[in-house]
Amino acid sequence: MSRFAAVALGAALMLAPPALAQRSSEVGEVVVTAERRAENLQGVPVAFSGGQPHVVVFHRADNLIVDLQVECDTRDQSDRLGELRATLKNVVGAAAADGSIELGVEDEQAGVVVPFRLEALDALLNPGQRADTTQVTIIVKTKIQPNDSFDAATGRIDAFIKKIKVVGRSQAARSGDWQLTLISPRQYRPQILEAIAKDANEAAKDVGPGYGVTLNGLERPIGWSRSGPLELALYIPYSLNIAPLPGR
Repeated sequence: MSRFAAVALGAALMLAPPALAQRSSEVGEVVVTAERRAENLQGVPVAFSGGQPHVVVFHRADNLIVDLQVECDTRDQSDRLGELRATLKNVVGAAAADGSIELGVEDEQAGVVVPFRLEALDALLNPGQRADTTQVTIIVKTKIQPNDSFDAATGRIDAFIKKIKVVGRSQAARSGDWQLTLISPRQYRPQILEAIAKDANEAAKDVGPGYGVTLNGLERPIGWSRSGPLELALYIPYSLNIAPLPGR
């Protein structure tokens, strides 16, 4: 890296806001939707309106997920809730026996996926679209293996859902689009910074002697977007400026 670029990079890192520097290195498991996302200063994923910068780091997603909607329309409320609970107990047991499947729910306030707990079921109950109907939506996820294809990963979840033993008038079906998750995005900051520095060094060399590079925005949180069926693009929304070195 040119000396000028190295100094600019170091200065940008030291100017990170205190709130950002003091955050935990673990943010949990975030859901990567079709829109670009980033963390705010509290570590919560929010919509990101800026454009994707030139340097991105591509990373295979950690998990493939989809919503599982469990619904029951037994008229008696007590019986209906009992059948729902029994069905979800079967779902939990099947996931534990499967080994390739985990269950979760999305914590909308924190913007992350947390494990599904049967004892917290009451907080997830919602009325269905028809009278005397109750439904629960949970997340089914499978870890993406290094050699996985999209069809292989989705096939594991579909096979799991087909084997669910429903109780009474309960039904269980996949709902919504397939999504990807990323665990602890901040762990990739050093890798992204290294890629940005390398690109800045090459840019300065391409322009020629007497020019240096200034990097701005490196204190900003990591952003992410989906770049393929199982792939993600990770980046820091920075800007690069090439100018003559002082005294030239």
